[in-house]
Amino acid sequence: MSTEIRVPDIGDFDAVEVIEVLVSAGDAIENEQPLITLESDKATMEVPATAAGKVAEVRVKEGDKVAEGDVIVILEDSGGDAEDEGIADAAEDADEKASDSGRASAAEQEATTPPASSQPETRNASRETADGVDARPSAPGKAAHASPAVRKFARELGVDLSRVEGTGPKNRIRKEDVQQFVKQAVSGAGATPAAASGLPAQPDVDFSQFGETETVALSRIRKLSAKALHASWLRIPHVTQFDQADITDLEAFRKNQKSRAESEGVKLTMLAFLLKAAGVTLAEFPDLNSALAADGEHIIRKHYYNVGVAVDTDNGLVVPVIRDVLNKGVFDLAHELSEVSDRARNGKLKGADLQGGCFSISSLGGIGGTAFTPIVNSPEVGILGVSRAAMQPVWNGSEFVPRLMLPLSLSYDHRVIDGAVAARITGFLAEVLGDIRKLLL
Repeated sequence: MSTEIRVPDIGDFDAVEVIEVLVSAGDAIENEQPLITLESDKATMEVPATAAGKVAEVRVKEGDKVAEGDVIVILEDSGGDAEDEGIADAAEDADEKASDSGRASAAEQEATTPPASSQPETRNASRETADGVDARPSAPGKAAHASPAVRKFARELGVDLSRVEGTGPKNRIRKEDVQQFVKQAVSGAGATPAAASGLPAQPDVDFSQFGETETVALSRIRKLSAKALHASWLRIPHVTQFDQADITDLEAFRKNQKSRAESEGVKLTMLAFLLKAAGVTLAEFPDLNSALAADGEHIIRKHYYNVGVAVDTDNGLVVPVIRDVLNKGVFDLAHELSEVSDRARNGKLKGADLQGGCFSISSLGGIGGTAFTPIVNSPEVGILGVSRAAMQPVWNGSEFVPRLMLPLSLSYDHRVIDGAVAARITGFLAEVLGDIRKLLL
């Protein structure tokens, strides 16, 4: 009896691109061994095997779009172990043919439907860079006929698909057509796409002339992060407000709760209190809990309180989201923070873990430093950087007393938040952290 291994829950994504297939027919695989790597707009994720056995057939290839329930591989019968791994639940999902049909319909719809306003960042980026590759006016009313993978490839190169002639069946635009278009545009303009877009090209320097060198490839997560951070830095006018919070009493309270935390099997860190304080601050300053609309003339205020937490992993930085922080207790937040951090470091994050953030926190307190300027995670309008707390002499009106001071660095989108408001935000946050009772108000 063969066993099918299918795509698990990938969050709110309808379909995600396969960027790497890690197994082949005939391979002997183990339970939890990665099978494929998926790439969304937020991050990459590996899909592990849910059973051990020998691969009889691989049903996906690089460039395919897959959704929850699609078959990845079929395993030969390995003597009963596969049945013990719980694959039967996945086998009850939608039939593969129905999934393929649904994806095909989605691809056809994307080929003829204008970009949705709910994705302004990605779509606007493609329009901005498209002008850099080719200055010819786009053909009015021409609908590009291309797969999602080709569309993504075109966006990365800054190509307007309405200007590309397709050579595939029914004039479908292929990846080779986009490559040929770029070659012609570059040779005609006499410049590289980077230079044509108005940005200086990265100089190609032979560093080996100065000494021994080594070329190391960036991880996929780091490459994705680099693109997102670069886009945020270019689009958002950043300003950073610095402040300090007196957390002497809060730290004493945290240490007093150590025995309870151990009994509940959780590590109660300062970050759990920061999450709670962030929720209270977002409720107090609704513009901080907003996003700038695509038209640049409105803001969209959110009535939910989800905070992303930057997690340092071996493969790069990821920002999983902790949901509804305003309405959860500190111990609940500590539990969730521990679980999501473990999933992030083990490459087990799901698509839903990376979506829906309203605000972000980047804590470097465990490493060091006194201040830094974090980059806003677009389309959010603010991010809090936290550095290492230190004992400092603080004047209380009659004498200097030692107090534990926590450095805060709030970077914000100046199109939405003014400097005076930012100063009030950090002041309020410092006040909340200085008196834990205000977390209950």
